Amino acid sequence: MIDYAAALNEAQYEAVTCGDGPVLVVACAGSGKTRTIVYRLAWLAEHGIAPQSILLLTFTRKAAQEMLRRAATLLNQGLSGAQGGTFHSFAYGALRTSPPTWLNGRIFTLMDSQNINDAVKHCKDTLKLGRNDRSFPKTQTIAGLLSKARNKELPLAEILEREAFHLLPHLNSLEQLETAYITWRREKCLLDYDDLLFELETLLNNPETAASLRRRFTHILVDEYQDTNRVQARIVRLLGGADVVDAPDCNVMAVGDEAQSIYAFRGATVRNILDFPNFFPGTRVIRLEENYRSTKPVLDVANSLLAYAAESFRKKLFTRLEDGEAVRLVVPLSDMSEAALVVRRIRELLNICLPHEIAVLFRAGFHSYHLEMALQHAGIPFRKYGGLRYSEAAHVKDVIAYARLVINPLDMPAFARVAALHSGIGPKTAQKLHLALTTLDEQAMSRSFARFPDLLDDMHFITHLQTMPQNPADILAAVLERYFPKMETLYPDDWPRRRQGLEEIIHMASGYAALDMFVADLALESPEEDENDGENRIVLSTIHSAKGLEWRAVLILDLVEDRFPSRHALAREDDFEEERRLMYVACTRARRHLDLYAPSSIYSRAERGTLYVNRSPFLRELAPELVETWVEGYGGRLSRRAATEQAVGGVPFSDGAARPACADLNSAAGFSAEPAGHFQIRDDKSAENAASRNRDRASAGMRCRHRIFGTGKVIKELPPDKMQVYFPGFGLKVILSEYLNFE
Repeated sequence: MIDYAAALNEAQYEAVTCGDGPVLVVACAGSGKTRTIVYRLAWLAEHGIAPQSILLLTFTRKAAQEMLRRAATLLNQGLSGAQGGTFHSFAYGALRTSPPTWLNGRIFTLMDSQNINDAVKHCKDTLKLGRNDRSFPKTQTIAGLLSKARNKELPLAEILEREAFHLLPHLNSLEQLETAYITWRREKCLLDYDDLLFELETLLNNPETAASLRRRFTHILVDEYQDTNRVQARIVRLLGGADVVDAPDCNVMAVGDEAQSIYAFRGATVRNILDFPNFFPGTRVIRLEENYRSTKPVLDVANSLLAYAAESFRKKLFTRLEDGEAVRLVVPLSDMSEAALVVRRIRELLNICLPHEIAVLFRAGFHSYHLEMALQHAGIPFRKYGGLRYSEAAHVKDVIAYARLVINPLDMPAFARVAALHSGIGPKTAQKLHLALTTLDEQAMSRSFARFPDLLDDMHFITHLQTMPQNPADILAAVLERYFPKMETLYPDDWPRRRQGLEEIIHMASGYAALDMFVADLALESPEEDENDGENRIVLSTIHSAKGLEWRAVLILDLVEDRFPSRHALAREDDFEEERRLMYVACTRARRHLDLYAPSSIYSRAERGTLYVNRSPFLRELAPELVETWVEGYGGRLSRRAATEQAVGGVPFSDGAARPACADLNSAAGFSAEPAGHFQIRDDKSAENAASRNRDRASAGMRCRHRIFGTGKVIKELPPDKMQVYFPGFGLKVILSEYLNFE
């Protein structure tokens, strides 16, 4: 027999050895979640549960196989018969045995991603949609949008409004395509990846089939429950018999952490784990709070973030690693000098850490562009996860091709790339045109370019740039003005996102005196990466790509408003809370060293200059004693600010009033400061009534308070449910009325 008490801490032991009935294991970051599931599998097998009665649902097949393998090793015997895998693989197995009734006895096949793209393209061509319209989204993008609408269970129109507003002109066509794609799959007896889950739900709604599966799988374990979408949660309830009066014991163990629910963009909803005790009456909630990864200073910051969450299972991470370096809050003068300070800090850390033990994390892929240039210049190798390196992105290569032709008109690869931006020009035609261009014969060039007047205009534009002073920022600003209109047809699927990242290039170039030096630095990439050379490179990563990983040292960039949290998250409470969880995930990746960077200013191309910015609300919540603040002075020198001088916890208003503590803000926004039962829950009816009262009382000129921005003045009402408000220090914001308290 395994000595479970010796192998596990008290909370893990409780989770592993609990008896029958529904259980929710709230597994905090670094608390030994996988170990707990492995020992639970072994405990069930040792206590008479047949392996074939155990179902383990995870989000990757590899994770399930590894857990089952480790449990079998503990037992010194196989777990033959235990079923482990993803929701989708389980659904496929169940549907093979009990196919959907609409098939009428026919056999179905499962489509892979290429099949899906081919089918969407077939439907698009059949309907004659998007012909000769370069703004129409690509097939792969359409397939992604249809899948997102299905997983989020939202109308396609709402998906476009929230995430791809630039594609709204094509809404009617895309809705036609959605209907055609559904019909086509049914006619051909095909299921795509998303169909598996919804067809399984339909199957489980048959009482006899559901009862049969419940008799077979008496014990169900679900990993990463916070990442489930709505249909996956309903499947777990149906398999567990949560809503069946005469069902046997509902032996479902869900393991997860609501504080790490960061995949709403994929359709995951934090409500599934928060509502688990309501959907499974009699749920036993067990918290794994001992952290084996991070030092106490890191966890103190993480706990502070969780303390102000609007809704959560109240918990407090603790560790036996009491010693540790203080968390550093670094305040650079600008986002440009931020990159230099990060490089300096990385050099310091390389004296005590191996390169692969250092990670720089950021909210969005384009936030690392300045740093990528600075690292290249410093000769520090890196790998990037979550987005391409800046110089590898197609739209960046397009713009740099113009700049290369300004520097060297004979640059054939650059000319070919610019030529390819115009329809009807392939590699062979580009070769001929380039030859005509370099003969310096005006008549020959005019004849060759007669079919391509737009390209000829581009060449004249480049000639004009060559006559300008060669200031890199000015040259690139002119190139962008010419290039931006082309982006909407070149990259119809995501041109707004590409444009946002591309605007950084002017700021990056502003630090160079010569255009050729800037272009050369972009081109001077590290040699081809060896897959086995990971230990010699630091890591750059988006926070989403970093989940589940850990490093000895973590540096988090751009902790300022509109970047982290993103500007889109400030209007909706749910989005803002997901940003908080994202920040929590970022901090808990660090084992011993955590640095937070909050530049005082950022470059804004829209404002044609540098803007002073406010620190992230998450930093303003931190008590001064939780961080060691370092402020950059002129010349790049860092000086430490005493805790009594720090303004981390509050930003003064213009009237001298201090911003209230977050506990007060939570209370004012309709959230209790203490947990109610297992976790604190917003009273939706109360919120609705409050919102109604707010709308009745609101009028232009009234003062109001918001939990993030503090006190402001109403400028105007935006029916049906929003207000335009001016907040001192923040400017104009559009806010849902229910999140405002009027004075």
